[in-house]
Amino acid sequence: MRSGLRLARMCRNITTLRGLAPPATPAEVEAAARQYVRKVSGVSAPSAKTSGPVDAAVAEIARITADLLAQLPPRQTPPPTLPPLRRPSVQARLAASRPIGRH
Repeated sequence: MRSGLRLARMCRNITTLRGLAPPATPAEVEAAARQYVRKVSGVSAPSAKTSGPVDAAVAEIARITADLLAQLPPRQTPPPTLPPLRRPSVQARLAASRPIGRH
């Protein structure tokens, strides 16, 4: 904290992925990366002009996040919240939005 500012807790939409059992999936890592990029860029729905840079940033942050999670030692306790992609309500919503015959 060189600037003397004290940082508050992490954005409430980004959940802790380290220590999940089973480990975080690539989809969960990408979802966290996408939330991060949305937050810092202010772009919640990419346009034709912003989709390229946003997608590139999401891919790079997801790669870095996966590397970080692989290098960190195991957590002593599980994360305090369940990632959105593991919540039953989100799983049901995603399942309902899939076209019939596609999984």
